[in-house]
Amino acid sequence: MKDISAVWQEMLSIMEVETHSLGFDVWIRPMHPIRVEDDILVLCAPTAESKGEVVARYLPLLKRALREIEGAPAEIVIVSEDEIPQPAAETMREEKILEEERPKASDRCLLDPKYNFSDFVVGECNRLAYASALAVAEAPGQKFNPLFIYGDVGLGKTHIMQAIGNDLRLTRPHCKMLYVSMITFINEFIASIHGVHGVNNQSFRDKFRNLDLLMIDDVQFLSKKQSTQDEIFHLFEDLKSAGKQMVFTSDRRPQDIPDLDERVRSRFASSMIVDIQAPDLETRIAILQKKSQKEKKNIGIEELTFIAERVTSNIREMEGVLTKILFLSTLYDRKVDLAICQEALKDYLVQECDDISVDEIIDCACKYFNVQKSEVVGKRKNKDVVVPRQIAIYLINEFTNIPLSSIGSYFGGREHTTVMYARDKITSLINTDTKIRTAVNDIKAMILRK
Repeated sequence: MKDISAVWQEMLSIMEVETHSLGFDVWIRPMHPIRVEDDILVLCAPTAESKGEVVARYLPLLKRALREIEGAPAEIVIVSEDEIPQPAAETMREEKILEEERPKASDRCLLDPKYNFSDFVVGECNRLAYASALAVAEAPGQKFNPLFIYGDVGLGKTHIMQAIGNDLRLTRPHCKMLYVSMITFINEFIASIHGVHGVNNQSFRDKFRNLDLLMIDDVQFLSKKQSTQDEIFHLFEDLKSAGKQMVFTSDRRPQDIPDLDERVRSRFASSMIVDIQAPDLETRIAILQKKSQKEKKNIGIEELTFIAERVTSNIREMEGVLTKILFLSTLYDRKVDLAICQEALKDYLVQECDDISVDEIIDCACKYFNVQKSEVVGKRKNKDVVVPRQIAIYLINEFTNIPLSSIGSYFGGREHTTVMYARDKITSLINTDTKIRTAVNDIKAMILRK
C-alpha cells in the first residue's frame, strides 16, 4: 500500500479539479490523513462543523478520488480533531518541548508546501504578479505593501500568495505569518462576536494583529458584509501603521467588488494592484512540462501541445487533466501518447467546435426542456427553469472559453459565484442523477448536430 501522505496528496490533486475552488480551500485542504485501519483511510477535519460539511457535501467525491488511486485503501472515515483521543501525559510533555523548540508563527499558518516560486511558471500573463510577490518575499513590509493580486479562478493567485509565505519560512523562520481565506476570516469574526468555541473578540484581534505577514484569499467575499468590512478596515490600519506586510487576492479589482465600504475600497485601491491573466499556449505548455518533470514523467511536446490547446483558461483544471493522463498511463502500463490524452480529454474535445455560440447552447437547453428562453436567462427561480438554466451554464462552460463573469451576464447579470455553483452542481449531479446525466448528454448531441 502507498504511504498515506502520498495517497492524500494524489487525492488533493483530483479533488482540486472536481470541486469548487472555495469549497476545496475551505473544507478539503485543511484536512489531513492520520492512519489506515483495516484498509480504511481515516481523515481528520479541524472541527466538528467542518467534518459535518465534508461528510454531507464531499464524501462521495473523496471516495471516488480514492478509488482512482492504485494501491490506496478502499474506504474513508472522517473524524474531527476533538474526536481524537488525547495523548498520554508523557507524550504531551514531549510534544510541548518540541513545540517550544520550533518557530510558533509558521505553525499557525496552513501553507501548502507545493506552492513555491520555483514551481511557478512565469509568462507574460503573470510576470508582474510574480515580480511583485518576489519583491515582497525579499523585503516584507518595505515594498508593495499591501500587495493585491486579482484574476479569474484557477490562474495561480493562491499559488503566488502562498509562495511568499513558504519563501519566508525558509529565509525568516521566526516571521509571524497567517494565511486564511476570506470565508474563514468571516466565520472566525462571527464566532468571536458570539463567543463560540471559547473565542472572544480580543483573542480574535490579537490573532490577526500580532503578525508580520497576513495573507487573505478571495477578498471579494467581503461584499455586503458590513461588520466584517469594519473589522478589516481597522485591521488594515493597525498592520499598515506597524509596517506589517499584507497580501490579498480577489477575482476582480477593488473598484469592481460590489457593496464594499468606500473606506475599505480605498485601502485596497492604495495597494500595489497586479493581475494574472489566462496563460497563452506557450506558457500552458511550459506549465505542463514542469509538472510532468516533477512527477518524473517524460511526455513529448506533441502530447503536451495537444493538452494545452484544449484546456485553455484554467491552470488548475489543466493540471488536473494531466494528473488523470498520468494515472491512465500507469493503469495501462505504457508511456503517455496521443491515444491516452484523447481518452482523458474526451469530455473536452467539444471545445474544438469554435463555431458553437452561447445562444445555440441556451436554445438547445430550452428546446429540450420545453421552456421559454426569456425565463431561463431571466430572474425566475422555480424548478422548471432552474435546472435548464444550470445545465445551460454547465454546457457553456464546457463548450466555450468564456469567463465565468461573462457567462453570468448572459443570465441576467448573475455573479460569477452563482455561475460556479450552477456548473459545480450539475457536475456533481451527472455522477448521481440518471435523468440529469441523460439530459446533459442529449443536449450535447443536439448542440453538436446543429
